[in-house]
Amino acid sequence: MVSVPIEDVQDARELLSAVAVPTPLIPSRVLSEAIGGPVLFKCENLQRTGSFKIRGAYVRIARLSEEERARGVVAASAGNHAQGVALAASMLGAKATVFMPEGAPLPKVAATRGYGAEVVFPGPTVDACLEAAAEYAEERGAVFIHPFDHPDVVAGQGTIGLEILDQCPDVRTVVGAVGGGGLMSGIATAIKQAAGHPVKIVGAQAKRAAAFPASLAAGYPVRIDVQPTMADGISVGRPGELTYELVSELLDAVVTVTEESISQALLLCLERAKQVVEPAGAAGVAALLEHSYAVRTPVVAVLSGGNIDPLLMAKVLRHGLAGAGRYLVVRCRLKDRPGALVTLLGELAGFGVNVLDVVHERIAARLPVEEAEVLLQLETRGTEHSEEVTRRLRERGYTLTIGN
Repeated sequence: MVSVPIEDVQDARELLSAVAVPTPLIPSRVLSEAIGGPVLFKCENLQRTGSFKIRGAYVRIARLSEEERARGVVAASAGNHAQGVALAASMLGAKATVFMPEGAPLPKVAATRGYGAEVVFPGPTVDACLEAAAEYAEERGAVFIHPFDHPDVVAGQGTIGLEILDQCPDVRTVVGAVGGGGLMSGIATAIKQAAGHPVKIVGAQAKRAAAFPASLAAGYPVRIDVQPTMADGISVGRPGELTYELVSELLDAVVTVTEESISQALLLCLERAKQVVEPAGAAGVAALLEHSYAVRTPVVAVLSGGNIDPLLMAKVLRHGLAGAGRYLVVRCRLKDRPGALVTLLGELAGFGVNVLDVVHERIAARLPVEEAEVLLQLETRGTEHSEEVTRRLRERGYTLTIGN
């Protein structure tokens, strides 16, 4: 028996009718060709506040009594849930206090404050924020709005599943990011109860913050030590009690994805689908890149958020280009004589390489007097082209070191 009935999700959809935007479902030609069947993106990155989180936050706060809302609400989040709670609270007339990790992306912090919430930084992790928010709620009497582990939050996120069934009635697989588990628990809750045919639900966790595989193996929620990951929005050290129950009951698989796959997925979304997606929001696409064997088509991948710092985006895109073999960093030794650098750059132009940056060093303790070193950042056409460029440079007598 599913602990969040379909009627709760349907009621949540009605509650959100004037609040959440029904986000589009767009095809991905490149992934459809790679997998051999239709692949579509559910663009929750285009949702209000830039992610799906407004759905669960609004439903949770709207179902509070007037007396509870008058006491205020408190939340803990790396950014997207923070914005959802802040906006929902302002729409429903409740004061919001949000605990965010130190180092949270500045655009998310600014947006949370812009929606009227007070922001507090208690520690470096989401788990530290959860503990601080729970203590604050107990001390002040505020209502704690959990980012994932509450039936109302799950019901709110489940409205995405109902939209997917409306937009793609023949869907056979839905894949999306898993942090604490609220998003995919909600989607699975809705689809498994409302679909008239089998639909596979696959969750994707960042390999550096994958609490669910360990918990599922143990048979109960366990805490892990998360490592730094670019997908900060799904960096959660322990599943919730409710979401663990729902994931273990309803999800067909939980897979892990590498940082390289996440960055390549983000690049694919931007370059081929014209969608700005944050690293956590691209985890479902990363799962398709790494684990296409685990899906049946038509596949819907949920782009769960698009709130990314422009500086981080630049770094992640460069990471993705490097992973795809299209960004090459080379240290090259050459004779320190007039025309040597011009000759090297001319040869690179002849190879069809775009030179992005050049650092020319002539004096350093590690260099012989007669040599110079050039640090080159190059844009290539892919892995084979990068390998061809390095091979041809070595054939011309250059000493190369690949990477920084």
